[in-house]
Amino acid sequence: MSITTDAKELQGEIARFRHELHQEPEIGLDLPRTQEKVLKALDGLPFEITLGKSTTSVTAVLRGGAAYASAEKPVVLLRADMDGLPVQETTGVDYTSRVDGAMHACGHDLHTSMLAGAATLLAERRDQLAGDVVLMFQPGEEGFDGASYMIKEGVLDAAGRRADTAYGMHVFSALEPHGQFTTKNGVMLSSSDGLVVTVLGAGGHGSAPHSAKDPVTAAAEMVTALQVMITRQFNMFDPVVLTVGVLHAGTKRNVIPETARIEATIRTFSEESRRKMMDAVPKLLQGIAAAHGLEVDVHYQEEYPLTINDEDETHTAEKVIAGMFGEPRLTRMATPLSGSEDFSRVLAEVPGTFVGLSAVPPGADHTTSPFNHSPYATFDDGVLSDGAALYAELAVSRIAALAAAN
Repeated sequence: MSITTDAKELQGEIARFRHELHQEPEIGLDLPRTQEKVLKALDGLPFEITLGKSTTSVTAVLRGGAAYASAEKPVVLLRADMDGLPVQETTGVDYTSRVDGAMHACGHDLHTSMLAGAATLLAERRDQLAGDVVLMFQPGEEGFDGASYMIKEGVLDAAGRRADTAYGMHVFSALEPHGQFTTKNGVMLSSSDGLVVTVLGAGGHGSAPHSAKDPVTAAAEMVTALQVMITRQFNMFDPVVLTVGVLHAGTKRNVIPETARIEATIRTFSEESRRKMMDAVPKLLQGIAAAHGLEVDVHYQEEYPLTINDEDETHTAEKVIAGMFGEPRLTRMATPLSGSEDFSRVLAEVPGTFVGLSAVPPGADHTTSPFNHSPYATFDDGVLSDGAALYAELAVSRIAALAAAN
């Protein structure tokens, strides 16, 4: 039977697992209950399991049983992230989160359950595999850089040699119609960096600003100047997105505070613009502070790099998707998304590609549906078997191609 047919038979099981994960989301690098659920899903399957030392990650290696002429078997890595978000769920689904203030608002419960489903599909085809498959169940994608911990602990070499290629998948609750796969060669997702600024002034009475050093007006100027700088110093065809999410100062309207604080997220789509921002932002803010007779502490925090899909692996994934589900189910993205991913760290080490899958509920308007991270974001179970099938087929077909080439 085909992988897609077998995956459809597993749909109910995958959905039940997804609901279990969704009802008990965990945040960050320490996901003990999620890890326990994943291990239970893999129990009885012929995988070599390694647990993370610094996180609650799970690495599972399936040794292919087919004969292979070379001493080095092909290795394909498949990744799913497992963590939730500090969001209070308001979707109203009957399997809603039971944890106050936590929700799988980005669909990682779907990723994990789909990869667990793929584990069963691959185990059933173990004797056909002339190579090994590494399953990477990763915590801490949402701002905790979980991929870097797993890479440091050897996930890319878990099969005994470096993986030849890596594939990841991400569901969306908007953007594309239900069941649509998306990908893009080259830069698919922006880099993400953080900016934390503390403007240091001297407090005083609100009636006498001349006798104080007001950090509020300087901070307000900085917020505006950052946006102007982007439009004047950066190429409009290589965009930069800077959003101030925190602007805080003071305790009372007639008191000039000692400090003002700015926190922002910065997204860039080329390494050139990223490095230029790291240089330009501190200079701009220090200049404004000096003009007001103030001091400023600027912390530019490097976070996730660009997610760059390998050209050959992207074309391979596109062919597999079109062959399994038909060409109309595939959308080739014209431009990158301004979201960011720590799967970028895997792709920086191993050629591979990242694939999107729309889990918009059937009949919903994908152009207006609440997007990932919203407390209203709803991801439909109907895509689970297709996601599991794609994970498995990418591993099976890529191992076969690598084995044939050697």
